[in-house]
Parts: sequence; structure tokens; C-alpha cells
Amino acid sequence: MIIIDGTAYNIGIMRMTGQADMLDKYAERDGSGRLNRDLIGVYDNYSIEFSPSYGNPQGYSDLWFKLTEPVPWHTVVFPTILGQRAIVGYFANSQHEVALQKDGITYWKGLSTSFVSREKRPT
Repeated sequence: MIIIDGTAYNIGIMRMTGQADMLDKYAERDGSGRLNRDLIGVYDNYSIEFSPSYGNPQGYSDLWFKLTEPVPWHTVVFPTILGQRAIVGYFANSQHEVALQKDGITYWKGLSTSFVSREKRPT
């Protein structure tokens, strides 16, 4: 299950990978070869893979359209080491593939997406 913009989507998460990206305002070497940098902060970004749609085609469809909704930002509740945390960001590179078609219903699998944080991790 995942919560996006206050709505819970009851689709299982098969895999979620968190990545802590350290972004610099600049990182340059001086004349002696020493690296100087101005760190902006750490950004928590995620890659998520969801369960296939077999058990809940409507919920899966709702999730797909939420992930691909043309809005600049979403608020997503993520599990963290210290509990849950709401993070604002956007979804990118959402994709899935047809698993099978039966009785007029198309079932999907392989739904994956990336989530990019808008702001740095609080300190």
C-alpha cells in the first residue's frame, strides 16, 4: 500500500529502494587539486515496483493514473528508518506492461516508477 496526496492505494509494494542523493551547489578543484564543495543537502529519492493488477484491477488503474497525473508535485508517505515520513516530490519514468487479457479486462504487471524529492532531508 502507498499513500499519495492523502489517498491510500491498496496495491502491494514488491520492492522499494531508497537513495540518498547529496547535491552540491558547486564542486570544484582548486589549483592544487584539492576538491572544494558547497553541499546543498541530502535528497531522499525512491524507486518503487508494485504488485500486478490481478487482485485489484480498479485500484491498480487508479494508482497508474495518479502516478501519471500531470501535476507538478505529490505528497507521498514513505516508510523510513524512524517511521513514516511525508515527502513532497514528483513521479518520473512510470511504466508497466500487459500481463494478460481475460473476459474484457486487461491485467497489468511490472508497474515501476521513480520518486524525486522536491526538498532536502530535514536535519
